[in-house]
Amino acid sequence: MPDSHKCLRDKLQKWQQTAFFPHSQIDMHLSNAPSEAIEVRELWKVIENPASRVEILRNLSFTVPHGQFVAVMGASGSGKSTLLGLLAGLDTVSSGSIILDGIDITRMREDALARLRGQKIGFVFQSYQLVPTLTAEENVLLPAELSGANGNSRRRAVELLERVGLSHRLRHYPVQLSGGEQQRVALARAFITGAPILMADEPTGNLDSSNGQHVLELLLSLNREERTTLVLVTHDPKLAAYADRIITLSDGQILRDEIRNQA
Repeated sequence: MPDSHKCLRDKLQKWQQTAFFPHSQIDMHLSNAPSEAIEVRELWKVIENPASRVEILRNLSFTVPHGQFVAVMGASGSGKSTLLGLLAGLDTVSSGSIILDGIDITRMREDALARLRGQKIGFVFQSYQLVPTLTAEENVLLPAELSGANGNSRRRAVELLERVGLSHRLRHYPVQLSGGEQQRVALARAFITGAPILMADEPTGNLDSSNGQHVLELLLSLNREERTTLVLVTHDPKLAAYADRIITLSDGQILRDEIRNQA
């Protein structure tokens, strides 16, 4: 990164410790390539105190093959965002297991989880989560910089920003970008490390219909080109209609699991 941002890693490292960016690369030795991108086995998420017990997710089991686009739907409070956070290793399970690309993440330490997220997962948030003091290009570069990626990262960042139509906005800060442009920067950032799994939490939720459709089309296009597995949480049936598969949650359980298109 430029000299003016040479202390970027030190300034942001602590902030990213519990987020989805890694500090260093992780070496995952697998004897065989996993057959599934995601495996969920008898998953429970429960919050308990002396006065009450709240079962947020109850005994969920499913698998997601490589390359599949899965939409997770459900009413508010159904557990869909909690599920996404657990799949991304941003929250801890009460019982059961989650296996990402052949690696069981449910017993991993936070530092190992952070490294794994950097290698295995790209994430798109509803609220963009851009760093306000960094330009569009620097925001896209951030996961690669923190992971110690090779010198091709800047070229890839510029290429990704071009692919989302922001080649003229490389040096602009988030405050200088519209909501739709900020989410396009977030899309480019999610793909910078070439992670095989992409998770998106209501990625068009803060956008008007026109910008939302544009962001969705870019997301689907990048997902096809990069051949990633996509898990997307949404309450919008029009958005879910693009998916290969729709998992509908109700009261923390799988109400329906519909295969629409073969991945």
